[in-house]
Amino acid sequence: MGGGQGVAEDSDLEKSESASPRRLEQAREEGQVPHSRELATFISLMVGVVALYVLGRWGGHRLMDIMKTGLSLPRSLAFEPGAMGRMLENLAGDALLTIAPLLIATVVAALVTPFLVGGWVFTTKVLRFDLTRLDPLQGLGRMFSTHGLVELVKATLKAVLVAVVGVWVVWRERDHLFALMHQPLATSMDDFASLVLLSALLIVASLALIAAIDVPFQLWEYHRRLRMTKEEVRQEMKEQEGDPQIKARIRAAQREMSRRRMMSNVPTADVVVTNPTHYAVALKYDPEKAGAPIVVAKGMNAIAMNIRELARDNNVPVLEAPPLARALYAHCELDEMIPSALYTTVAEVMAWVMQLNHWLAEGGLPPEEPSGLAVPDGMDPGPGED
Repeated sequence: MGGGQGVAEDSDLEKSESASPRRLEQAREEGQVPHSRELATFISLMVGVVALYVLGRWGGHRLMDIMKTGLSLPRSLAFEPGAMGRMLENLAGDALLTIAPLLIATVVAALVTPFLVGGWVFTTKVLRFDLTRLDPLQGLGRMFSTHGLVELVKATLKAVLVAVVGVWVVWRERDHLFALMHQPLATSMDDFASLVLLSALLIVASLALIAAIDVPFQLWEYHRRLRMTKEEVRQEMKEQEGDPQIKARIRAAQREMSRRRMMSNVPTADVVVTNPTHYAVALKYDPEKAGAPIVVAKGMNAIAMNIRELARDNNVPVLEAPPLARALYAHCELDEMIPSALYTTVAEVMAWVMQLNHWLAEGGLPPEEPSGLAVPDGMDPGPGED
């Protein structure tokens, strides 16, 4: 028995359950989202290389012109105070405009990349001072953890991959490189720039392999860290659903509020149909709002008695029609029209109500209460305890 109980406790403490939506939401509020630095590095570098390729000869020639202008100073400006400062300002502005597309492209890439894995998160909780981050033992634990081992493998693989691709590009273009020494300076510079861009593009493209490995690992590691024990799952469900006793009190309060709201509609009803003791249903007919009478209140036993008393106190007609009362109670919901099967029977009741109101207003002979009101087969659930 003791051994079985110990195994059960161990299973409850083991993080074997996937993170719940609430746990993921809390982690996001804490600034914990999956992210891949390798994917961000790859996209930023690739966008930068592509931007350099698009700028191409225009950007290179423009920067060369800026450099030539900066290294040459006309004699007329040598003796003019402030000339060099204005010249430096102009050259800096030109250089900034030249590289602006590259800067904008890389910044946009850096901002967009988080959307691919995890999304943006704005929180100040990650800025809180935490002494545990300074714990050397925890630092060593992170270094020799699975995550640290994977980071080491990625760094090694990245270095080997970049070296292999770089050596392959140089070996492939060795004849081209040696030929540059025999070309004019302007031509050789263009060819050399194209060769550098090609090499950079191939090296950066090789990093896609690292990113393709890193993204699934980061997602797996993120969800592994947030896994929950069975006890945590039970506790979270209890917190979300609430204490059963509190929920019961809330439901009771809601029922009481609903009953009071229903009872407040009885004084405005046109008629209350009873059976005569166990059921009571209050009806109201407004042709401008509905095509048929609406049930504004209904109840049985004590609630039915309260409806009858409230109707009499407010001079609402009360009609004893047991089959109709039972049918209305069984087949009608609050604030809904009566079913079409009861239209004919209820029409007799509403006609009597109109005659009664006319008699109360004008006098004369009082109308006779309708008797023997029948309902269609299957609508009356039966007298029960009547």
